[in-house]
Amino acid sequence: MISKATIEDVSVLNKLINSAYRGESSRKGWTTEADFLDGTRCDEKTIKEIIEAKKSVFLKYKENDEILGCLRLDNRGEKMYLGMFAVDPETQGKGVGKKLLLAAEDEARNQNCHFIEMTVISVRVELIAWYNKHGYVGTGVEKPMEFDSPSGGVPKMDLRFVVLEKPLN
Repeated sequence: MISKATIEDVSVLNKLINSAYRGESSRKGWTTEADFLDGTRCDEKTIKEIIEAKKSVFLKYKENDEILGCLRLDNRGEKMYLGMFAVDPETQGKGVGKKLLLAAEDEARNQNCHFIEMTVISVRVELIAWYNKHGYVGTGVEKPMEFDSPSGGVPKMDLRFVVLEKPLN
C-alpha cells in the first residue's frame, strides 16, 4: 500500500534510505552508492523538514506493516522533483520501485505538474537505464553534486548529476 509518510515514519525512513544507498547493507541491492560516496545519504532532521514542507510529499510503500520503499516529491510549478527514492535492498527487483514511480507520477498529475524531473549521479549507468525504461530521458543538463543537507555524504571521486525528465500526459 502506498500512502503519504508522516512524522511518525521519520526514523524508519531514515534507516531505509541509508540502507538502500550507503554502507554494506546497500550492497544487497543494485542501487548502492557505497563505491563512490562515504557517509550517510540523509538524516532524520532533513526527512522531517521535507515531510513538513508545504510543497513536498513523501510517499511510502508498506507491506505487512513494514515500510519497504519511499520517495520524495517537491512541487516546483510545472515540474515535480523526485528524490530520495529508496527500496529496501532485500526487496529490490520485486516491483516496489515501479509501483512507487507510478504513484509519484499520479501525484504529480494530481498537483497539475506536467513533468517529473530528477537528478541521478552520472556514474549510475544501470539506474539511469532503469529510469529510461520507464520513460525518463536525459535532458542534456548536468549539475555539480550538491546535497540537500550536510548529511548527504562525502564523494570518493569527482561526481556530477545528470537531469532526467518525463513528460506527464
